[in-house]
Amino acid sequence: MFSRRRKFGPPAKSAWAKRVFAALASSIAVLLLLPLGAFAGAGAAAAAPNPDLETVLNGSRQRIEKLDYRISGRITKVDAGGKRTNYKLLAKAHWFPDGLLLLSVISGPGTDKTSLLVHMTATGKLTIEAMLPGAKASSVVPFEHWNDPVVGTDFSYEDMVEDQFFWKDQELQPSQKFGTRDCFVLKSASGPQDRTNYSSVTSWIDRSIIFPVQVVKTLRGGQQKQFLYYGLRQTSGTWSASQIEAKSPGKPGSSMLVIEGGTPKANLTRKNFDLSQPTAPAQPAK
Repeated sequence: MFSRRRKFGPPAKSAWAKRVFAALASSIAVLLLLPLGAFAGAGAAAAAPNPDLETVLNGSRQRIEKLDYRISGRITKVDAGGKRTNYKLLAKAHWFPDGLLLLSVISGPGTDKTSLLVHMTATGKLTIEAMLPGAKASSVVPFEHWNDPVVGTDFSYEDMVEDQFFWKDQELQPSQKFGTRDCFVLKSASGPQDRTNYSSVTSWIDRSIIFPVQVVKTLRGGQQKQFLYYGLRQTSGTWSASQIEAKSPGKPGSSMLVIEGGTPKANLTRKNFDLSQPTAPAQPAK
C-alpha cells in the first residue's frame, strides 16, 4: 500500500486533497526526605483519576477505534462573495490492529480525482499519502504540507482525523452549554512528541452521547479554526454528524462537508485501502 512512492512536489493547480490512542500517563513525586506516612495520603489524592475525563477520553477513543464505514457526499466551499463550489467526496475508514486507515477520494468540476490516505496509530501519530491527478503512484505528504487546504477549502490534510483525542496532555475544563446541549469541554494540548500544526484543540462534547458538537483548533501561530457538527444521528449504535462546517473566525466564507449516503458497518479489509484501486460508491443512507 505504501510502495511506489515518489517525491511530493507543490500541488498542481487542479490538485487538491481532503478532509476515529494512548492511555493518560500520570506521575507522583516521591519526597524521599519525608516519612512515608507524611505524604502517602497526598500522593493517593494526586493519583486519583478524574472519572469525567476518563468517560470523555474512553468514549471518544472507543468511537474511533470502532470505525468501519463507507460514505459518499460532497464538500462545498462558500467564498467571501457567497459563491458555492461543490466537490464530490467518497471516503472509507477502518480501525486495524495498528491504527486507523482513512481513504478519501475527491473530484471537482472539470478536475481529475485526488486520493488521500491517512494512517493514524493508537498514539495519534499520522502518516499521510496522496495520489495527485495524473500520477501513477502515491507520494508521502511531508509535514510542511499538512496544513495545506483540501480542495482549496477550510479543511486541511490533518483535519481529516481526530488525532487530538490520542495526545498525552488532556485536561477537562468546566462544563458548558452549547446551544441546548450540556457539554464536557476537553482541551487537548500537543507535546513535542506530537507531529501536528496545532498547539491545542478544545472540544465541546455532548455529555449524553459523547460526541463533539463544536471543536476549536489553535494553530501554533495563534490562529484558530472552528468546526461545527450538525445533524447528529445514531445508526447501528454509532453516532455521527451528517454535516461538518469548517471556518476561520473573523474571515468570510466557510466550507461544509455533507454526508449524503453511507454504510456504518462496511466490513472493510486492508485491500480496500489500496490507493491504486477504484473506490466504490457508498450506498444511500437508510
